[in-house]
Amino acid sequence: MSRDQRGAATAELALGIPLLVSLTIGLVWLLTIGSAQVRMIDAARETARAGARGDGTPAAVSRGEQVAPGAVVTLSTGAGRVVATASDVVTPPGGLLGFLPAVHVHAEAVAAAEAGAMAGAEP
Repeated sequence: MSRDQRGAATAELALGIPLLVSLTIGLVWLLTIGSAQVRMIDAARETARAGARGDGTPAAVSRGEQVAPGAVVTLSTGAGRVVATASDVVTPPGGLLGFLPAVHVHAEAVAAAEAGAMAGAEP
């Protein structure tokens, strides 16, 4: 290696490491958002399923909140179907990720009420 190229590897490494760290942070943030979205889908689905079975509204909503703690879960019934929604805001954990924006995740699930289930459901 010639004398004028000795610092080239150090300079390339100094420029490459921040780029790799930024890319890794971005991928971790996207995975966090994706995981939260899956939890919302599961919570809405579980709430709709419980409501369609005839569980009371508080019990069905509680079931969804167990799947996604901290999420806002709602349930509405009518016309022989049950509609459940789950939503939450995912905030970055701070530190190095503190500059990233908060993201709103939302899911909705619809289920047909089972025969006789709507009569026992609480509004």
